[in-house]
Amino acid sequence: MIKQVIVVEGKSDIARVGMAVDADMIATGGFALKKKTIDEIRCAYEKRGIIILTDPDGPGERIRQRLSKMFPKALHAFVPKSEASTADDVGIEDASPDSIRKALEKLRILYQEDSGLFSTEDLFTAGLSGQPDSSQKRARVGALLGIGYGNAKQFVKRLNHYGITRDEWDQALQMCREDSK
Repeated sequence: MIKQVIVVEGKSDIARVGMAVDADMIATGGFALKKKTIDEIRCAYEKRGIIILTDPDGPGERIRQRLSKMFPKALHAFVPKSEASTADDVGIEDASPDSIRKALEKLRILYQEDSGLFSTEDLFTAGLSGQPDSSQKRARVGALLGIGYGNAKQFVKRLNHYGITRDEWDQALQMCREDSK
């Protein structure tokens, strides 16, 4: 059983995550968090810690950002969009149990201070920006690092705020290169 409480967006997400792991969960019910839900999340945060696992889409990212401000020491898990999509939907409820377990094995904490370790030049040099396939490469490297997808600017911010090291970066780039062979 996972010690922390997993915070997801809806009841369908709870059902899907429950197929992957044994854990307590709270559904936000979307972006318009009710006071009762915030109080429930706060209680879990203070007593056991929380893991934020929102959908890999715009609304899910906005919910993650809002929760991150309220609960700065929360852990974060990211299921790649490519592993949480159907023809007409994107969400945790569409992810396989294996994809959810993999995301929960790569938990990250959002550091309030920017490490300054990475820049947009690093992305450009690695082919993660400025190339026709940069978006796909960023998605793959983000999945390997457990920080999710972002445009170039967001990706640099995630690298610097989720405690990614140069060794992790180099390993992820190497794995990405090997995958594309």
